[in-house]
Amino acid sequence: MTQTTPPQQARRTGRELDMAIASARQNIALLASQARANRVDTEYLISRLDGLGRLLEDLVAERGGEGNDQQLRALYEVSRLIGSSLDLQTVLDQVMDAIIKLTKAERGFLMLLDDDGVLIPRVARNFDQETLNQSDFQVSRTITRQVVDSGQAVLTTNAQEDPRFAGQASVVAHALRSIMATPLRLRGRVTGVVYVDNRAHTGLFKPADLAALDAFAGQASVAIDNARLFAETDQALQARVEELSTLRRMDLELNEAIGGGAVMQITLKWVSRMADATGSALGLIELDADEQPALRIMMCDNCADLPKGIEEGATIALGEHSALGRVLAESEAQSSSDGDNHHLLFVPITHENRPIGVIILGAGHDFSEDQRDLVTRMTARAAVAIQNTRLFEAVKAADRAKSEFVSVVAHELKVPMTSISGYADLLKVAGSISEQQAEFIEKIKSNVTRMKILVSDLSDISRIESGNLRMDLAPVDPYAVIAQARDGAHTQIEERHHIYVEEVPGDLPPVLADANRLTQVLLNLLSNAYKYTPDGGTITLLAGLAGGRVSFSVRDTGIGMTEEDLARLGTKFWRADNDHAISQPGTGLGFAITRNLIALMHGELNIESEPGQGSTFTFTIPIAER
Repeated sequence: MTQTTPPQQARRTGRELDMAIASARQNIALLASQARANRVDTEYLISRLDGLGRLLEDLVAERGGEGNDQQLRALYEVSRLIGSSLDLQTVLDQVMDAIIKLTKAERGFLMLLDDDGVLIPRVARNFDQETLNQSDFQVSRTITRQVVDSGQAVLTTNAQEDPRFAGQASVVAHALRSIMATPLRLRGRVTGVVYVDNRAHTGLFKPADLAALDAFAGQASVAIDNARLFAETDQALQARVEELSTLRRMDLELNEAIGGGAVMQITLKWVSRMADATGSALGLIELDADEQPALRIMMCDNCADLPKGIEEGATIALGEHSALGRVLAESEAQSSSDGDNHHLLFVPITHENRPIGVIILGAGHDFSEDQRDLVTRMTARAAVAIQNTRLFEAVKAADRAKSEFVSVVAHELKVPMTSISGYADLLKVAGSISEQQAEFIEKIKSNVTRMKILVSDLSDISRIESGNLRMDLAPVDPYAVIAQARDGAHTQIEERHHIYVEEVPGDLPPVLADANRLTQVLLNLLSNAYKYTPDGGTITLLAGLAGGRVSFSVRDTGIGMTEEDLARLGTKFWRADNDHAISQPGTGLGFAITRNLIALMHGELNIESEPGQGSTFTFTIPIAER
């Protein structure tokens, strides 16, 4: 006779189970009453017991499904938490709390292997989601070591009686019972262990719990890897941001520095700080007495930590110092050590691929590659500022020499010009002269006058540029200044048949100015007006009050200026490029001097001009306090 297996019935729903339980209760009550009355129907009893057995199987199946659902929900929750944060400690705390809650463990540990292969606890939590103290780190070292060495998970329902672990000191000492441990794997390599236990209960963990723990361990491995990568990237980014911030602060200080000394001091300060140097020096290449290139130490900080001979003001022949020669020849940073735990770093200062100097750093430690790289880049940025200050100082020196030369020449020319003018006057009274000779004498005097004006202008511009022009500021009567300027320009205005007009009120207060220089300004403006106005034009001098100051204006009906001419006006020795302007005598210095004199008297200048419509020059001078 062949026995057939009945087909497996589909699992009942929750409502069907509730109805079956209610029916089972009624059947049990009925059977109980039959038993008390000794009227038990054997077949009925057997059929009812079979029904109760099937109900229990369904209940067990449902309970197991709920457990799996709980584990799946917990695993999903852990995955969600891992995706919501990149902070390693936060993620691992959350993972461990979920593991303890799901497995009903008393404690949980997540341990990572360090570079020496030692397991270091990174997370230690209890059932109340509290971080354990160091004194509570009591785990089975035998089990954790076995997991690391074998790469296999371990489950024991009672370590005290488990023949694999019962005799181990840590198990006995800490009274360990229910234990689960599984490896953390990353790219096929064991990197740590997840360990949970319960010291009070035996038989707490089942194989299904170990499977869940292993799944959680996989999630923890992902979290650790992501967090580590993020931390490394974040650290590298922070280091780069800090480096850029340092370079920016250095650039700001270099841009605000005035003079080569300040630039070199800032450079040494920053490179010493970033390289953690105890001594530093900066030298520039110059020609020595034999016209050979040598390194002149321009600045030194704590020279005692540098090689002998490197001190401020010292000159070092490059051929006598192999390290310096190598640095400059190869244009690359070089390091060396004196064998007594003292290290040196030589960094070339290059500009346009040409070495112009060297920075020397000393320290009690070897300079790292990062420090060398950063110092090299900082030095490259400073090289531009250092070279610019050298060029600027060379220009200033040349400008001082030029000013001194102009001052000397102007002074020396005054004597012969006075002599020429005097002898020209004597020729007229020394005897009779012809008309042609008289004309020659007038030309001599005229040219001497032009030379005096040129020398005076050169002398003024030289003193203005060197800062040696003296201004005697005092209360000045504006009417007296206007009168002197009018008298000085009257002859030339009449010779050109111009109409001269004054529009000056009678209540102007005294101004704070240098009387002679203020007269010079008005004369220069009137001179420009009558020279650059075709004969028969109108020259107008105006004055008045303007916002607590006195304004002076000179207006003409002359040739005017274009926007390009206005932009170049005031450039030394520049004159407008038109036939009328070129035909007029002048040095191209008058307006440059005028503008500087107005500024030195704390005045303000404004110009209005249109080609063919004339020009108006207006300046204001502060009123003198009464």
